[in-house]
Amino acid sequence: MIVQSNDDAAAAIRLDIWLWAARFFKTRALAKKAIEGGKVELNQAAGKPSKGVRVGDRLSISRSEERFEVEVIALGDQRGSAAVAQTLYRETEASRTARVESAERRRMERSGYAKPPTKPDKRARRLIIALGDIDAM
Repeated sequence: MIVQSNDDAAAAIRLDIWLWAARFFKTRALAKKAIEGGKVELNQAAGKPSKGVRVGDRLSISRSEERFEVEVIALGDQRGSAAVAQTLYRETEASRTARVESAERRRMERSGYAKPPTKPDKRARRLIIALGDIDAM
């Protein structure tokens, strides 16, 4: 259900439900974990999963290497298609350009890396572990 009118000024929906409905996180549990971990700010203050989100609120959302600055323009408590989810918020232009530049920078950093053609065999895995480079697996 999407509520877009400002008639219901007192209407609010839980932050974790709104993040899930807006498709920032795949599950409410992941949204709750991100909020409790300080990855989501509501109006420049630390959020709580049960905090009410209202139309006009500003959210800062950090998800892995991406950072979103969005304004809530509609409330929704059901997860729908991506097209419907994008009608719930408006991303700031500064946030959008910063995300695009960051993605381009990461792509350029990886351009020199050549992924091995196959997984390491048993002998190679043992050598990797012996050298202490466990993350290379």
